[in-house]
Amino acid sequence: MAKGLRKYFLVEHPYTWIFNGKEADGRYSVKGLSWVMRQALKKTGITKDVSLHSLRHSYATHLLEDGVNILTIKALLGHANIDTTMIYLHVANPPSVLPHSPLDTLYPVK
Repeated sequence: MAKGLRKYFLVEHPYTWIFNGKEADGRYSVKGLSWVMRQALKKTGITKDVSLHSLRHSYATHLLEDGVNILTIKALLGHANIDTTMIYLHVANPPSVLPHSPLDTLYPVK
């Protein structure tokens, strides 16, 4: 994969996005991405209903479960309002972290 990406970078010279689309700002259109996804799903034999939104949702949920701050996830997803990002809190299953005081970390236990 690394060889293929190097070759792609040398030939295509991506400027903003890794894979440049035909939109004015270099992005792929949603219609184009949906087509690519449908083609990939056909090749894999996956029959589950999968969409671009479900990939985005999975990405956000996995970030949250890996302990990424909700404000960081908000920025990565481009949400204008934190309430939109908070939707992912009810689906995620983050690891339990015991509550502690910041004072607990001032002097390590020896």
